[in-house]
Amino acid sequence: MSQLLYDLLAGNADHAAAFRDRFDSVQHSQTPDAVTVCCSDSRVLQDHMWGNDEPGHLFTCSNIGNRVIQRTASGEAVSGDVLYPIEHTMTETAVVVGHTGCGAVTATYDDLTDGLDEPAGIEHCLSVLKPHLAPGVELLPDDIERADAINRLVEYNVDRQVEFLSDSDDVPDAVDVFGVVYDFQDAYDGQRGEIHVINVDGETDVDTLRTAHPDIDSRINRLWAY
Repeated sequence: MSQLLYDLLAGNADHAAAFRDRFDSVQHSQTPDAVTVCCSDSRVLQDHMWGNDEPGHLFTCSNIGNRVIQRTASGEAVSGDVLYPIEHTMTETAVVVGHTGCGAVTATYDDLTDGLDEPAGIEHCLSVLKPHLAPGVELLPDDIERADAINRLVEYNVDRQVEFLSDSDDVPDAVDVFGVVYDFQDAYDGQRGEIHVINVDGETDVDTLRTAHPDIDSRINRLWAY
């Protein structure tokens, strides 16, 4: 057995000791306050980024490119892992969490501009993103630096996922949908690890959002107003 697994199990022992009593109220059911959809990137610490250590508070989903979209026999639909808490646990807040330097957005950008040869599973994930990111690629300035292009498309992708959720008949109008970007590359003003709000129920204009939400105005930022 590898040393890494021993180390992981030791970390779990500490976790179990600290959380011994924290499952008492949620052992048999859950009513999470929000569902978050993050990118499955090792640098994106899904609960820790919110300072969350309470079981039952957040229903966390992750996949390549923080997608809320799933392909079904009848067409595109809200992904089941995202829809489940909305449909079954009375969750009325959804947060799409993109992140700077996203590998999935980078790969989709490269596939759209130069073509890529990826294993079938990865290609499937990129193929779900491609039709939604393609218009954003067309909007990019010709002289933009690659890193800037990717981070602009990160925002564009978050906007498309928020839009898909908001427009879906499966998501009740009472559900608030937010789009944010987790920054660990100093792309935004602020500290590494800060979350920047870029979209609230489809509204993306920074001044409008800051006026509507003055209590978080310093955390409302965008790199791209397209």
